[in-house]
Amino acid sequence: MDHYMLPQDLHPAEHRDKMQTMKIKDWQILSECLEHQAGIFSIRKVRARSPLSGREHDFDVLESVDWVNVIALTPDDDIVLIRQYRHGTREITCEIPGGAIDPGESPLEAARRELEEETGYRADNWEEIGRVEPNPAFQTNTTYTYLAQNAKPSAEPHPDENEEIAVEEQPLGEIPRLVASGEIKHALVLCAFFHLAQRGGLVLGA
Repeated sequence: MDHYMLPQDLHPAEHRDKMQTMKIKDWQILSECLEHQAGIFSIRKVRARSPLSGREHDFDVLESVDWVNVIALTPDDDIVLIRQYRHGTREITCEIPGGAIDPGESPLEAARRELEEETGYRADNWEEIGRVEPNPAFQTNTTYTYLAQNAKPSAEPHPDENEEIAVEEQPLGEIPRLVASGEIKHALVLCAFFHLAQRGGLVLGA
């Protein structure tokens, strides 16, 4: 194993230089066990050894299935938004359709299902435009973002029994204002709009 001086043993300037040249390595997993199962999440306790110090530490890892988000655009380039009460923040949020990928589903299949269930819309053209890891510090899952074009109402929404969702359309050009005002502040929704902006489909600011 390579030997390094620990950061606390270094002068600040030496610490800075050392951190710039240090090669980060994977930690060695020593043990792991399931601690708690809670519906859509499970908590796993992991004990790992640092390759730098050789010390052992415990970490809580939150396991979850992967998720999808859908930016659905109508033929007029309006975006389909939803509003629902969120129990985490105890407020009504403005979001895009999305949800968990069910067992046996592909991300695209889940995106199509979530759009129809939550809004009653269907779309002709689908494209994955990005994916992110919600919080790799302690979560294991990935969120996929899909762009659904030529989206149109096709049926009544049929969300899960514990979901109460209002559906609306807004001009796509209104999104920067909704974000700047804090009306849209869901982190994964903001990531989805960033993916759309990267491909030239949205101007986030001057």
